[in-house]
Amino acid sequence: MTIIIDPQASGIAGNMLIGAFVDLGADADELKEVMEKSASEFGKVEVTFTNVTKHGIASTFCHVEMLEHEHSIEYKDFISKIEALDLDEKVINTSIRIFKRIAEAESKVHGKSLDDVHFHEVGASDAVADVIGSVYAYYSLGYDSHEIIGLPIAVGGGRIETAHGTIPVPAPAVVEILKDANMVGGPVDSELATPTGCAIYMELCDEINGFIPQIKSKNVGYGAGRKDFDHPNILRIIESNDISEKDSIDVIETNLDHLTGEEIGYLFDVLLEAGASDVSITPIIMKKNRQGSLLKVISQKGKRDDIINCIFKETGSLGIRIAPNMHRGIAKREFETKTFNIEGKDYEVTFKIGYVNGEVISKRPEYEDLKKIARDTGLALRKVRELVE
Repeated sequence: MTIIIDPQASGIAGNMLIGAFVDLGADADELKEVMEKSASEFGKVEVTFTNVTKHGIASTFCHVEMLEHEHSIEYKDFISKIEALDLDEKVINTSIRIFKRIAEAESKVHGKSLDDVHFHEVGASDAVADVIGSVYAYYSLGYDSHEIIGLPIAVGGGRIETAHGTIPVPAPAVVEILKDANMVGGPVDSELATPTGCAIYMELCDEINGFIPQIKSKNVGYGAGRKDFDHPNILRIIESNDISEKDSIDVIETNLDHLTGEEIGYLFDVLLEAGASDVSITPIIMKKNRQGSLLKVISQKGKRDDIINCIFKETGSLGIRIAPNMHRGIAKREFETKTFNIEGKDYEVTFKIGYVNGEVISKRPEYEDLKKIARDTGLALRKVRELVE
């Protein structure tokens, strides 16, 4: 499944994302509890969900009312409070990355170091509720196992009043956060894209396109904004079936002849963390009969720059070859989780299932799940594989 986040009509804000997620099935009562409890560390908020119609489009409005807030605190203390929240580690880590995006943008705009950024610049208790709520809903819907594609963001126009005075729209922090993304001014004289919404969007999206790719729409959710315009003030999120049988990729290559085996192993890890779809090393004979290795990385277009920068940094390579916009045939892929009782304890194992023309061609357990069971039980990895297959 591919998820399309579409902020082309009226921009993006944290509460609009949450509303769209609820419209797609996220539990509103559960989100209310999580958001209010998490934000209480920074000030009391009240969260309500209502069904509204924006110019004929039924949507969900998430209203976060800030009832009180604490005095501003330093960024590092703010992050420490987020780390201490009683939430799943994935929700905590993703939320911290989002707040770091906001803080880095604010630090650059105001000419401060990251440590000198204070909480009132990063966001108040309502922003905490927006970020935690969006990330919690994202994981609750299982979207982390699917590709997320973002479309251009309408940022609005005009000027707004802030704690720092009158500033143009989009706000400077928004421009910083949306670097390398597609944005367009208008269609109204009002702020449409908030720093919080933009940071969540940039963190969750795997790829940012100019247009909706070829898809088969499955479900659509609409999150409503607070303001009323002459057009629907909504954010649209589309759940789609497989886009097509082809996938556009970049193939990035460079020759290596000076890295140790340990350094190459580390390079594998950092490239995958940077978003590489696949990494391989092939032994080669280079000029003057020197032994070397060919590094080949498969990347989605949106991850290309990060991966190239990573290769330059970790290898010291003086030249990298890029074959852009290549196409690969791909099978339809789905994930299925099953529970197995091994050595008297239940373990969840995720299987990646491949289909071609509706027929299953492969069904393989995820290596990380097998490794965890093997280490926990002391069984050989091959034995664990036999028990679950």
